[in-house]
Amino acid sequence: MGKQTVDRFLFGAAYYDEYMPRGLDRIDADMAMMNHIGINVIRIAESTWSTCEPQPGVFDFSHIDRALDSARRHGIGVIVGTPTYAVPTWLVRMHPDVLAVTPNGPGKYGPRQIMDIVNGSYRYYAERVIRRLIAHVAGHPAVIGYQVDNETKYYDCVSRDMQSLFVKYLRGKFHDDLDELNARFGLDYWSNRINAWEDFPDVTNAINQSLRGEFDRFRRTQVAEFLDWQASIVREYARDDQFVTQNFDFGWKGGSYGIQPAVNHFEAARTLDIAGCDIYHPTQDDLTGKEIAFGGDLARSLKNGANYLVLETEAQGNHGWLPFPGQMRLQAYSHLASGADMVEYWHWHSIHNSFETYWKGLLSHDLEPNPTYEEAGVFGREIARPEIGGRLLHLRKLNRVAIMVSNEALSALEGFRIGSGTRWGGGADYNDVVRRMYDALFELNVECDFLPADAPAERLAAYEVIVTPVLYCASDETITRLREYVANGGHLLSTLRSFVADEETTVWHDRAPHRLTDVFGMSYNQFTPPKGRVPVVFAGDGSRSGNGGAGAFAGLPDAQADTLIELLKPNGDDAFSTGDGFGGIDGGDTAGSSATQVLARYGHYAWADYAAITRHAFGKGTAEWIGTVLDPDTTRVVMHEALDAAGITTLPVKRISDAGVAAEETVAGRANHGTCEAGNGGNSAPVPPSAVAVRQGVNARGETVTYLLNYSAEPVAFASPVSGEVLVAPKVIATNGLVDESATAALALREGDVISLGDALVLPRWNLVVVAG
Repeated sequence: MGKQTVDRFLFGAAYYDEYMPRGLDRIDADMAMMNHIGINVIRIAESTWSTCEPQPGVFDFSHIDRALDSARRHGIGVIVGTPTYAVPTWLVRMHPDVLAVTPNGPGKYGPRQIMDIVNGSYRYYAERVIRRLIAHVAGHPAVIGYQVDNETKYYDCVSRDMQSLFVKYLRGKFHDDLDELNARFGLDYWSNRINAWEDFPDVTNAINQSLRGEFDRFRRTQVAEFLDWQASIVREYARDDQFVTQNFDFGWKGGSYGIQPAVNHFEAARTLDIAGCDIYHPTQDDLTGKEIAFGGDLARSLKNGANYLVLETEAQGNHGWLPFPGQMRLQAYSHLASGADMVEYWHWHSIHNSFETYWKGLLSHDLEPNPTYEEAGVFGREIARPEIGGRLLHLRKLNRVAIMVSNEALSALEGFRIGSGTRWGGGADYNDVVRRMYDALFELNVECDFLPADAPAERLAAYEVIVTPVLYCASDETITRLREYVANGGHLLSTLRSFVADEETTVWHDRAPHRLTDVFGMSYNQFTPPKGRVPVVFAGDGSRSGNGGAGAFAGLPDAQADTLIELLKPNGDDAFSTGDGFGGIDGGDTAGSSATQVLARYGHYAWADYAAITRHAFGKGTAEWIGTVLDPDTTRVVMHEALDAAGITTLPVKRISDAGVAAEETVAGRANHGTCEAGNGGNSAPVPPSAVAVRQGVNARGETVTYLLNYSAEPVAFASPVSGEVLVAPKVIATNGLVDESATAALALREGDVISLGDALVLPRWNLVVVAG
């Protein structure tokens, strides 16, 4: 392994000398413009195979050399990407089989990422260009690291090579025992039974989700193997002071949204020295910070909390993403707040033709300074100062909450959609539920890490609360570890469609949730989409003593169940009384188990006997189950109550209108169970979203660093939740992208100020303050 950390905060952009208009030589002018705004790193080469190798075996690294030499002259580091994710025309002409065959048919040349990553011809020529390029650049003093491939996935490849390797994999996994394969996958159904390996069918149109899910898992392992293969080649030439990374991307819904279905990031990251990612997100009035935080928290979790690199994020981006004044600076610091040690834009200059002409970079098509470029410089020059960048580098998190995620569950719930049980149908999907739970934590200012479903017990034990959104597939080993986690004092919060099937998508045939009915104190064997209106009615009698409990929901209006309702039955009562439906219900699957608390039930006459949300004490811990999909506001309230019951202090920083309001009335850690402020609606949830996002960590000096982030178009007055020195103060960015010095001078907060807990602070729109204490 190479270098596993960086020495300074890296700020940069992807740079393509190859893409410049013909005859326009401005590489030194570009580097000088980069110096002006504090850019200290560029990424090159990852998409330029046809330029590096214009004909088979003929190499031309002149553009690479120009970039490296100019970067060195200007003191800019370079990350070199292996150029393997976009294949040259001559390779496809010689070997058409390098194109991935997908369920839509044979591949056709044109877009990027159209190759079969297991194809022998592709691997041969890819290895050759990797070796020639890395051998050429490894000794150059400007090169600080390497990116292997680009946003690598399996590209839905179902080629003969991929399927042949899959059959070999299955023969190894099942020790050539077809009877075992047929039994485990249930292939007798619809005469899908396979009685000879040579009869193994094309899986493209398979109707068996166990087989489809296993094929998806196998293809994800091929991505990890492919990246490991590339990294191994690069390390033959790389220096000890250089690192290897990759820019993982995420599931996409108008931006980076959720777990990537075509890569197991935890598995693929093992070969990397430093994890990296791409984060794209809405801006303007749609900027919330959630996508930045989600991608960063996941990337940081890939190496068990190690800092990561943002290798791509937007500058101007696509239509509708041109940032408002102040947003570029806010976005950049938001990446740091999750533990990023690098922010790099895709890309430097806007391209003058082809597919991404209007995915605009820092510079527009005229290649001149603009407000986006100028505001990037406000951040870049700021972070370059050792007294700022040096104290924000290598932020470490000490989170007490984790979300467990699973590619297998994601694949399964594509085959069995939550609301329909088929491959089609509307309603929330896997990533929707994951994001619903994550977003609620974000709005409560409770930071979290991510865990893979196969995380060892000692890693689970590091957290006080673990959330399992729609963990449909879970092995017996995972379930055993979660049982022990709760028994030893952990707090488990699970949602509908968790623990339904094993890791091969075979549904368990005991009471649901499998081997956990005593842990959760309930079971269910029926569920249905909520046709029409099915209210979720919360308990409000306050009967439970201690933290949390039914009283926390007093005044909460009924919610509407969405997508699916599971009809939960507390243990020991197969058809519990319609009564008030709340409070303790005796019984359980194990001797000595405590009463199951019903926190909410369904307010529909047909389902009124069933619970919607339950909590149960098991061993030294508790387990809570949410049996439906709730709207975002209600999810936040339920999450707040669950965290409170687990002893986790939330930080819902509240807006204040009077600068003299006492800290104890506004500062975090208070239950904040009153009604929302005026303007949020009289029937709003008792716990509104925090007015200011709070992100914290510990820097290399041992100081607690707190980011207070205002993702809104209005100034926010609030009581400071922390004490310390103002390290980064708010700045007013004018429409030209530069600091409005007079407006900034009028702000109360300045760099170097010392603030105390409860001090009244004001953050202008789209702004931030960073406090070190």
